[in-house]
Amino acid sequence: MTGIDVEKILELSPSPAYVVDLGRLRHNLTILNDVQQRSGAKILLAMKAFSMWSTFPLIRQTLQGVCASSPWEARLGREEFGREVHSFSAAFKDSDVIELLRISNHLVFNSFSQLERFRPLWEKEAGRVSIGLRVNPEHSEGHTEMYDPCAANSRLGIPRAEFEGQSLRGIEGLHFHTLCEQLFEPLERTAAAFEDKFGAFLPQMKWINFGGGHHITREGYDIDGLVKLIRYFKEKYDVEVYLEPGEAVAIGTGILVSEVLDLVNNGMAIAILDVSATCHMPDILEMPYRPGITGGFDPGEKPHSYRLGGPSCLAGDVIGDWSFEEPLKAGDRLAFEDMSHYTMVKTTTFNGIQLPHICTFEPETGELTVVRSFGYDDFKERLS
Repeated sequence: MTGIDVEKILELSPSPAYVVDLGRLRHNLTILNDVQQRSGAKILLAMKAFSMWSTFPLIRQTLQGVCASSPWEARLGREEFGREVHSFSAAFKDSDVIELLRISNHLVFNSFSQLERFRPLWEKEAGRVSIGLRVNPEHSEGHTEMYDPCAANSRLGIPRAEFEGQSLRGIEGLHFHTLCEQLFEPLERTAAAFEDKFGAFLPQMKWINFGGGHHITREGYDIDGLVKLIRYFKEKYDVEVYLEPGEAVAIGTGILVSEVLDLVNNGMAIAILDVSATCHMPDILEMPYRPGITGGFDPGEKPHSYRLGGPSCLAGDVIGDWSFEEPLKAGDRLAFEDMSHYTMVKTTTFNGIQLPHICTFEPETGELTVVRSFGYDDFKERLS
């Protein structure tokens, strides 16, 4: 992985373990801060992607706060990040709204029915909690329908037609979130569709939230274009502009250290690891995708090819196929790349499989710190 001393981490780390390189995290934050400084936007951390709160003291030096999808995420953001907390969910319970109004700066509703149902609660907090609506620009840029909030019949965001005859009394912002792991151009097109449909309401608003899915820190992102777009909305409509990336904060910062447990053969060579797709890297099965491995190549490209799988009883707990220069053997360490985001937040203890340690690596000193380890009690206390 670019800029990460994988060999050193494999030498120092326990297995299995998520290891976040603090140098790479600082690198991403530098890029995000440049966007903030040049555009005047406020950037939030999307906790749904990356909630490693031991790194929050570093991240909050740059970012303005967090966005949360539940009372628990919002509480974690309030307690450990300590700056702005923006909360949204597709739907809320009464108890959710009561708690979120206590700990949030922005609260965004997904429908007019919920907005009005909870009006007696949120109107009491006027001036302290800013209320917004999530809108659906009905402009699809998604490549995979499962991750496309603008797919047909989506439950996420209010279409323009639903605004007819509705009161916007008390509404201070509009929020759209339509992207997933995308560069600037899809945002530019989406923002144009958003303005076309909802621009008439913007002079009434105090803020716009462009949501997440922006790969701002990825090579090739048009940062100048992003800055120009943000400044356009700020200057034309006199609004605050927020972005809430998750992956852009953590992309390229971490690896998942794993160990080969056994080698079997059933029509092909198969290596069984101490990490699991279903337990530790579920996006491999959900997206689906094939992660990178340091020193791993496409099947057949190098002399020794293997299918890599996890230890669970799920027959489909398969991570993918790779080839290597040297044959694998029990005890070998492998590093799965780009494993900071959408991993720790999605782990399960299915089959009672051990949760990976959570670690940081400081490249300036070469020190690896085990921040958290999990034991039997963590497994047991999730059950009854």
